[in-house]
Amino acid sequence: MPHDPYDHDIERGMRNRRQILGDAWVDASVPNANAFNADFQNFITRYAWHEIWGRPGLDPKTRRVIVLAVTSALGRWDEFTLHTRASLGMGDPATRLSPEEVKEVLMQVAIYAGVPAANTAMATTVKLLRELGHELPPRSAADTVHPGVGAQRRTAGRPALHYTVREARDVDTPRHTVVMAHALGADSSLWDGLANRLASDCRVVCYDHRGHGGSELPAGPSLSMAALADDASRLIEELQAEFGCGPVVFVGLSLGGMVGQELALRRPELLKGLVLAHTSAGDPAQAASWAERAAAIEAAGTLDATAEAAMQRWFTPGFRERNPATVARWQRRLARTDCSGYLAALRAVAGHDSLARLPQIAAPTLVIAGAEDPSMSVAGHQALAAAIPGAQLQVLADAAHLGVIEQPQAFAQAVQGWLDALG
Repeated sequence: MPHDPYDHDIERGMRNRRQILGDAWVDASVPNANAFNADFQNFITRYAWHEIWGRPGLDPKTRRVIVLAVTSALGRWDEFTLHTRASLGMGDPATRLSPEEVKEVLMQVAIYAGVPAANTAMATTVKLLRELGHELPPRSAADTVHPGVGAQRRTAGRPALHYTVREARDVDTPRHTVVMAHALGADSSLWDGLANRLASDCRVVCYDHRGHGGSELPAGPSLSMAALADDASRLIEELQAEFGCGPVVFVGLSLGGMVGQELALRRPELLKGLVLAHTSAGDPAQAASWAERAAAIEAAGTLDATAEAAMQRWFTPGFRERNPATVARWQRRLARTDCSGYLAALRAVAGHDSLARLPQIAAPTLVIAGAEDPSMSVAGHQALAAAIPGAQLQVLADAAHLGVIEQPQAFAQAVQGWLDALG
């Protein structure tokens, strides 16, 4: 077999090194090899840049993250500085990290390697960012919010509604302002996963219905869907006044979807789009069953039995078996909902009847159904979508009533694809 003088390991290592550190850095450093360190340069090119960086099991961005975490944890500040600079502005742009991604690495380092290491890493990174031309305007530490939750707010009008605002992370101007309304007996945390995903380029607002979560419940047993829609209108008007955002995309699930229908009918100028998930246009024939449920809750004085029964409707049997902790969490959430608030909203659901008015909805609409939802059937969603001009219908396989929890990827893809088409 003929000898091939071409050293593939070295050549592949140099290719990977250039991809990560950039041609300019590599071209400047290669001539520094000498009689003393050439063996070492060969060693790291062969075993670090080829044997490790050339493995396809992790993408280059993930490997950058690992290097930043390890070098900062070990206090290898020369290597940390080199790789942070490279991550932010050297090598193949497709492999680089954003300042936000580097910050998240260092926040994780603070927990697992200690605050002193993260403190030095933060200071080093701030210096590098400024050298690279990034503007870092002053910001008080007291003004920071958890990006996975958003800023906690309350509406100025009464009843005061609790809501969260996640600003768009990756763009200066949000593509849409998205307002999200939850199911009966849940709260705004229902949307955490989807909200964090959409907040890449949208402002996302998640609120609690009156009598749920952190929102007030005015005195009095009666509550209508119109009143809940008026609550949503007040919230949107406050958002428009603060952010100048114009019409919003409203995403409602179950009770939230009923509110969305009423909102679109009462205040069409507030909406640029509408997502109705696991919901209904109402059914007067079921009024008696709603009344029976309300009477049972009043007699018991708690929502414990209601919460236990609801899990059979909210999740498929397979999901309940595979994810008992998730099911238990949502059972606790429903059971701890204010009983008066739940009953008031339940009576609003019982009185909801919008089917004859749905053709008046002008907003572009996406309807999402769960293929195994025992509460809101696929046929009901088909009728809902058929009644709204131009509405699209998406049916999620292997999902009952809370598709956003049970099938988060499919739910998110449906919403994101529709938002992309909306513009």
